Amino acid sequence: MSPRQSRTMGALPGYPMAGLKERRMELEARGVDVIDLGAGDADLAPPPPVVAAIQKAVEDPAMSRYPFQVGLPAFRKKISWWMEKRFGVAVDPTTEVLPLIGSKEGLAHLPFAFLDSGDVGVMPDPGYQAYRGGTVFAGGEPWMVPLRPENDFLIPLGDLPADVVKRARILYLNYPNNPTAASAPDAYFRDAIAFCREHDVVLVHDHAYSELAFDGYKPPSVLQFDGARDVAIEFHSLSKTYNMTGWRLAWAAGNKGLVGALSRVKTFMDTGAFLGIQAAGVAALDCWESWVPQNIAVFQRRRDRAVAAMRRAGFDVVVPKATMYLWIPVPGGEPSKDFQRRCLDQEGVIVLGGSGLGDGGEGFFRVALTVPEERLEQAAERLGRLI
Repeated sequence: MSPRQSRTMGALPGYPMAGLKERRMELEARGVDVIDLGAGDADLAPPPPVVAAIQKAVEDPAMSRYPFQVGLPAFRKKISWWMEKRFGVAVDPTTEVLPLIGSKEGLAHLPFAFLDSGDVGVMPDPGYQAYRGGTVFAGGEPWMVPLRPENDFLIPLGDLPADVVKRARILYLNYPNNPTAASAPDAYFRDAIAFCREHDVVLVHDHAYSELAFDGYKPPSVLQFDGARDVAIEFHSLSKTYNMTGWRLAWAAGNKGLVGALSRVKTFMDTGAFLGIQAAGVAALDCWESWVPQNIAVFQRRRDRAVAAMRRAGFDVVVPKATMYLWIPVPGGEPSKDFQRRCLDQEGVIVLGGSGLGDGGEGFFRVALTVPEERLEQAAERLGRLI
């Protein structure tokens, strides 16, 4: 007998990577050379100072105590220092910063503080599953807005139905964007702030790719713009910038009331990130200026080689200014899930069909720049055989 699951569980979408790992194992057992361009999990190492910091921290018994939501004061102070140095944004380390066990849990937990039954969370489609999952679990209604090329992959706030705007309590934005790799102009952030102030909506900006940008582009923080401190909370992560995806360390910063509400929710959900990981976070932010540029250069070389190779193979590829992804139209109008399946079964290449990240992603597939240039070129050559 299987226990009956809740209606909430039934309202959740499937996980976009479901079944891929198992299928990969089957193919590799048969001797197939699989190139995995699916998950945004790079093959690169964290900075050496970060590794040294965690090695030192695990030997300190004080680091094994409960961190609670206060966490490591040195990490909070370092976050405040970095936000001001990088964006010119001053945040109080005690009241306007909150360490997280990865940004995903913070993004998913925030709706518990602001949504009641019937309230709406407006979010991008396709988009990060945490937005939708957190909204559903909190009892709210996800309003999925398709990200389309004709809108530059931005949510057209002026086109939202009046009833949705009336019930909206949270707006999720993510620029630079996963999976489309789109960036937002400053004017868009200003419009989003004005929209949220007018309609009493919490502006949630997922800024996980703030540092993974190329050709001199420096993505702004939403907190840089006038009025943002009234309505906005921004989420930052060490996962992509420092190749620390499995370490699970991030933070939220912004409006004091929003940060405090999230902290209260988390008090009932977890006891904070391991203090040793937070000590490693201090080391990561300390080497931001000296180490991060060389890491970004690796991704830029991968981007350039992958774009050229995919174009040679016959795909229509836009050069992204940021993120570790290419967002590519599926040739010939084939459903993206079917194309994803053919990529793996016929050519041994894992890509992510756009519809796996939401119905709005149909017609596209995502390539993650998570393997060396030579493997990216091999993958492009194989994929070209499918079209």
